[in-house]
Amino acid sequence: MDMDGASSVVLQALTQATSQDTAVLKPAEEQLRQWETQPGFYSVLLNIFNNHMLDVNVRWLAVLYFKNGIDRYWRRVAPHALSEEEKTSLRAGLITNFNEPVNQIATQIAVLIAKVARLDCPRQWPELIPILLESVKGQDGLQQHRALLTFYHVTKTLASKRLAQDRRLFQDLASGIYSFACSLWSHHTDCFLQQIYARDEAGALSSLERTLLSLKVLRKLTVFGFQEPQQNMEVMLLDFLEYHPCAFIPLIQRSLEFAVSYLFTPAGEGVTFERFIVQCMNLIKIIVKNDAYKPSKNLDDSKPESLEAHKIKTAFFTHPTLTEIGRRLVSHYFLLTEEELAMWEEDPESFGNGTSPDTQPCTEVLFLDIFHNYNQTLIPVLLDMVQNLQGQDTVDANILLHSDIYNAVGLAAYELFDNVDFDQWFKNQLLGELQVGHHRYKLIRRRVIWLIGQWISVKFKSDLRPLLYEVILSLMQDPDLVVRQLKTPSCFCKLLIFRTEQFLPYLESIFGLLFQLLQQVTECDTKMQVLHVISCVIERVNIQIRPYVGCLVQYLPLLWKQSEEHNMLRCAILTTLIHLVQGLGAESKNLYPFLLPVIQLSTDVSQPPHVYLLEDGLELWLVTLENSPAITPELLRIFQNMSALLELSSENLRTCFQIVNAYLYLSATDFLQNYAESLCRAFCNLLKDITNEGQVQVLKVVEIALKVSPILGAHMFQPLLPHVFRGIVDGERYPVVMSTYLGIMGRILLQNSSFFSSLLTQMASECSQKMDQLLGSVIEMWVDRMDNITQPERRKLSSLALLSLLPSDNSVIQDKFCGIINISVEALHDVMTEDSETGTFKDCMLMSHFEEPKLSDDEEPPTEQDKRKKLLALEDPVHSVSLQQFVYEKLKAQQAMMGDQGFGVLMETVDTELVRQLQEFLQGL
Repeated sequence: MDMDGASSVVLQALTQATSQDTAVLKPAEEQLRQWETQPGFYSVLLNIFNNHMLDVNVRWLAVLYFKNGIDRYWRRVAPHALSEEEKTSLRAGLITNFNEPVNQIATQIAVLIAKVARLDCPRQWPELIPILLESVKGQDGLQQHRALLTFYHVTKTLASKRLAQDRRLFQDLASGIYSFACSLWSHHTDCFLQQIYARDEAGALSSLERTLLSLKVLRKLTVFGFQEPQQNMEVMLLDFLEYHPCAFIPLIQRSLEFAVSYLFTPAGEGVTFERFIVQCMNLIKIIVKNDAYKPSKNLDDSKPESLEAHKIKTAFFTHPTLTEIGRRLVSHYFLLTEEELAMWEEDPESFGNGTSPDTQPCTEVLFLDIFHNYNQTLIPVLLDMVQNLQGQDTVDANILLHSDIYNAVGLAAYELFDNVDFDQWFKNQLLGELQVGHHRYKLIRRRVIWLIGQWISVKFKSDLRPLLYEVILSLMQDPDLVVRQLKTPSCFCKLLIFRTEQFLPYLESIFGLLFQLLQQVTECDTKMQVLHVISCVIERVNIQIRPYVGCLVQYLPLLWKQSEEHNMLRCAILTTLIHLVQGLGAESKNLYPFLLPVIQLSTDVSQPPHVYLLEDGLELWLVTLENSPAITPELLRIFQNMSALLELSSENLRTCFQIVNAYLYLSATDFLQNYAESLCRAFCNLLKDITNEGQVQVLKVVEIALKVSPILGAHMFQPLLPHVFRGIVDGERYPVVMSTYLGIMGRILLQNSSFFSSLLTQMASECSQKMDQLLGSVIEMWVDRMDNITQPERRKLSSLALLSLLPSDNSVIQDKFCGIINISVEALHDVMTEDSETGTFKDCMLMSHFEEPKLSDDEEPPTEQDKRKKLLALEDPVHSVSLQQFVYEKLKAQQAMMGDQGFGVLMETVDTELVRQLQEFLQGL
């Protein structure tokens, strides 16, 4: 990109991209998207957002495009990665001036510098930290603040890295700058106090902001920069309970007294506020559940620190204290206010989307931790609260307290297993409460359904389920109640844990009501929750869903189009499609006009939505292939997305390999002819820098290609095979890799012997060895590493492959005859089973025909790929050739070639015990 000419056109595009007119906005966004991969684009963006004379909105947008580009193109291995020269220039430009006047833009610049630092500091960017420290010392107030802001974001980012090498680098950094960070915090704190005293409000506010940033830096350095902070006198000034619990022990008593006093006694009434309550609850929770404060079952094995902490906790958490904490958590902190209850009545769909108090989830977590650790004290307290509800007027009673006691019983379901007869409670009380129609009782009906969802996998008789399904059907007539219930979709799904035959009579009605609800609700979050439950139902009933999904199949394309700006909703649609394809099986081919473009978009790394959609998109791609009855040109074309995905080497690599394998099983010839060359090139690059486990995944693809198409597979993946050959000869140390090497070579030797000969010739030339000598090395290593092969199928394959070298008058093969027989006898032990009636042996791996398996209602039917694998197995020598017969025929052929006397001499090289075992296996032939 020509810098002089580019600045004006990029500036114009950014200006248009800030327009409210979509006719102007959309083309500008598309133009900027095309420029993302152009060399020089980010240098232009840097110049634009550093120009304080330009419009703030334009500069803001330039920063965002730059920041997003770091995620996509800064890594060296990323598709369209930035050049090293441009990155060097950009790094220098980012830290030239810390004088950004707009706070929001300054924060974004600090974040993007931190993103670059995460990838490049300290190796490619050693000057970053020194420049930041020097700028922080400056006298200019704005420059000092912006440098400190950047210093904090860089420290925060570097502290978050978790690899051992990165942790060591951060610890080195911390030890070098910790004293400076302490003095920085102390200086700004002193300034703040002096300005407060002098009534300099503006100055005090500025100093307070610097003090806070300094303290945040200091916290990151303290928590993540030292393995044992208590051994450093400076660091001991600050203790952090979560990361360094032993250093916190002297403060346990005072911390518990402080937190419990304000939260659970009258001392806190009228003076506490939400943020303070959350912090106090977190403090109690961490102390209660911290493993470092729990002694071992054998006290003699406990550390002194653990015993000391346990003693403090035991002395503090007395029976009266625990009782008061338990009662107040349920009766005070669980409660919805009347205002929140009114909000739910007014708009049940919006309620809970960010409107519930922060204390609620925090309270529930603390309740669970306290209850788990002190259940002997708290179980009677909770049961007493439940007992007090009995006999109260169901409508006039304290509805909120009633709901929250049930909430506590649901949360503590596993702890209460032996103390509550839930089946009787369901029949005698809860069922009746579900049928109370009074509008004020809606909250209780919702809570009872949730409570049943909590207990259903803990303690609920299966013969009660039909009764429950009847209740669910009646409750689903009230959309408001269902919508609120769906705020916890996992609970709703638990209600549908069933035996299929019990649920099938209700499937059509419940599925129809769920689909109706999906169309009615308008909130994006609620649609996601409904889809989650629909997915759960489809997953449970599998193929039984087929008669009822027509309406959903027609609606999903519309919902996908409407959700263009809502990537999380699109993720929910992808999950639903995954289960839908699994349920439809081969019939899913009718979805291809909608399904394949969805997969194409979700797995295209050049499209921005892939950041959200990729993982689910890959899973959908895989199940679509597994259930496809036949290859189509469109399905084959999507594989064009794979090259970029393999270059990413991300955590999704395993799924990518499974997709490649699925294409091989679906249509090996079409697939290999179109994509083997690019795939082979990608694999060669991967093998240069990949873990042993990753190497196995690559090699398994080659092995499957040879299995489905021995001739074409060997030809197409020929560039990879010398790597495999050398691995065998060199004696690869990692057993699973060696096993896969031998599996690949076994396929070639057994099913494509002419190719094996040409490969042997090629390798002999490369290694400057004679072919016979190299063949001898291969056989010798094969025999030596046979124990690396654990799968019976591969062990049999190795035996068949080496036996295929017989009959032979080659002196090298005859020299290795003993090893070949050794492997063959081992394989016979693996695969031969004895018929107890006839006393004869039979190869248990032989398959003569394909049978459709008989499935129970809860078993998933085989996919189309499962069927393809079975049919392929019928042609595979491992499953179609009797090893017993093969050994016999090869030995007879060798005997015929050498004559009885020569063959007898050859057999004398084999251990007598092995000969005896061999004869036993071959008797009767």
